[in-house]
Amino acid sequence: MSDPVSNRNEHLFKVIVIGRVMVGKTSFIQCYIRGCFMEHYKATLGVDFAIKTIQWSNHEIVRLQFWDIQGQEDVLKMTRAFYKNVAACIIMFDVTSEKSFQFCKMLKEAVDSEVWGEDGLPIPCILLANKCDLSEWAMTKAAVDQLCSDYDFVCWKEISVKRNEQVEESVRCLIEVVLERSKNPLQPVQEPALPIQKSPPWSHFVSSSQLAFPPSFVIKLLEITVDNQDLRIVQAAIG
Repeated sequence: MSDPVSNRNEHLFKVIVIGRVMVGKTSFIQCYIRGCFMEHYKATLGVDFAIKTIQWSNHEIVRLQFWDIQGQEDVLKMTRAFYKNVAACIIMFDVTSEKSFQFCKMLKEAVDSEVWGEDGLPIPCILLANKCDLSEWAMTKAAVDQLCSDYDFVCWKEISVKRNEQVEESVRCLIEVVLERSKNPLQPVQEPALPIQKSPPWSHFVSSSQLAFPPSFVIKLLEITVDNQDLRIVQAAIG
């Protein structure tokens, strides 16, 4: 009898989450991982990381490595340094902010010019319209449809991180597309070689020379347990 563990496929996908500042990127990631909404977050400086493991099927495990990248327009060129080995992209805007909506065009153009999949095509990107629980939209849904079509997004979805609406469904949609296109399911990207200990909670600093990051970044790793699942959150700040 074959060992079910040895027959299991494990996928590791790096997913960047980008958008203008305060559109809800960090809240989205934490809601997806923890299943809850926290009202107050500080604006991300540099990039934050989070990893979630999903039992996708009886024989498949998917590990998503989220890169939550700061959203200031004046650092757009710098943030492109984090696009290496990306498997998929989430671009988010605030439905009450026309400026955040227009910024999605610049972000999609940046991603398409910097990142290509193993098949030679741009990586799959999904467009998320956050805060749909608010009634005052700054743009029409027809305009979102048009942007989605013009810039070749996989699709767009209305979500409310605050109400946890369409959060998990959006990520699942993206995973399906990435798995469909992946030519090497066993190891699409390399996970950072960060030291892990067994007694959470704990934190550990490692030098930038140990990781494939710009030298101006210092990495902080925190491992905690949520609902009996191992969860690793890594934070990076400009040093």
